[in-house]
Amino acid sequence: MPLLDHFRPPLHGPHPWEGFHHAWATLIAQQLNLGVLPRDYFAVPEITMGPAVQIDVATLRRTDTPGAAGAEFPQAWVPPKPKFTASVDFSRLEGIEVRVFQDLGGSELRAVIELVSPANKDRTATRGTFAAKCAGYLRHGIGLVIIDVVTTRLANLHAAVFEMLEVKSRRASWESRTGLYAVAYRPVTVLKKPRIEVWPMPLVLGEALPVLPLWLHVDLCVPLRLEDSYLTTCRSLRISA
Repeated sequence: MPLLDHFRPPLHGPHPWEGFHHAWATLIAQQLNLGVLPRDYFAVPEITMGPAVQIDVATLRRTDTPGAAGAEFPQAWVPPKPKFTASVDFSRLEGIEVRVFQDLGGSELRAVIELVSPANKDRTATRGTFAAKCAGYLRHGIGLVIIDVVTTRLANLHAAVFEMLEVKSRRASWESRTGLYAVAYRPVTVLKKPRIEVWPMPLVLGEALPVLPLWLHVDLCVPLRLEDSYLTTCRSLRISA
């Protein structure tokens, strides 16, 4: 199925991009879990849109009573008043991703697939937040794929990630000719020659999506078949070409 524009009419409106991205992340995780990932790995969609739910202060107050008569409890420490307060806009901190874990008795994060949203590209601060998150994954040896199909805002988040990592290579500032792209990263964190290997693919409206390597370990990858999950998502939402 050809790549469609989910951010402009006629699709945008009857089929909001938020719903499509949510469904696509879920389908990517499902695709990986059903026969692609090794047995001890599993994928989970993680979606954060807008501000977090506020915790009621009342839930933080102690409601129980001392269990024994005469029991003594240390007096609560009260910190000094803050020097200043800064207003921030948490509603812009969006994240739509698929996380791949390995079960080693506890869940170890091995790879992340990021679906870019318009809010990730709209301002210098949000682009920096996105780039810092991705750079943090790569610094810790976590495989990464970035998928950007946002047509309403232009920003080279791949270049922003490499700028955050202070990569000086001219080739590292690769930019898709269409402004849309999918990029896979393999972090190699060996002491003698640390490096990041990159598989950049421009995406084109009206054309099929590529297969990218999803790196779970420095010597283990699986195919990320974007066309298959994209087609299934469109069918599940009754979106036709």
